[in-house]
Amino acid sequence: MAFLLVLACTAAACFLLRTQIKKFPAAFYLLAVALDALFVAGCLGLLPWFVWDGLSLLVRRCALAFSLFTVVMFIGLLPVGSKARSWLMPVRGELSIVACILALGHAAFYLISYAPRLLAGGAAGANMRASFVAAVVLLALLLVLGVTSFNAVKNRMRSTTWKRVQRLAYLFFALAYVHLALSLAPSALQGGASAQASMVAYTAVFALYAALRAALFRADRRKA
Repeated sequence: MAFLLVLACTAAACFLLRTQIKKFPAAFYLLAVALDALFVAGCLGLLPWFVWDGLSLLVRRCALAFSLFTVVMFIGLLPVGSKARSWLMPVRGELSIVACILALGHAAFYLISYAPRLLAGGAAGANMRASFVAAVVLLALLLVLGVTSFNAVKNRMRSTTWKRVQRLAYLFFALAYVHLALSLAPSALQGGASAQASMVAYTAVFALYAALRAALFRADRRKA
């Protein structure tokens, strides 16, 4: 359930820091890069265990990046005209970029760990191979969505093209769940309590998003 705690803290921070994020986005991008760099230092054994434990949850297990992506996706479901939407919608792009930077640290760690083994034809179960393929597709989507979230890029694109590209976020979010499920399933099926709790937490978040998105789609269809 650690993910739900990280998600709650992340959502609260987005609300509290929304003004600073909008005024000084570069500072938050640099902070994300610094966190990735600190994670690399931890991978090299240069950090005390208590710092590494925190980074292992936030970056290696992608809890912070995924929490930010979750906030970004749920912003789109907030009622038009609501205070929450008016507060968070202006920083949705900035939050996406921070999440992408943090996710790159997670992706780099696992690509370096598993890619050579898989590409060399080493022993790997079908589950791991499927998870790796999903991860590669996610990385490609991550780069596209991250780059097009920058205002400098957005302003150079046609509005219709940019909107089409951003719709890939739905595919990204769904595929992220598939990747998580494939990664956690072996341990969960073997009775791993932590993996089972994580599966329940992630499934609950995705199910809630899917239900709310479907309800919003039906409401829009009725209006049309």
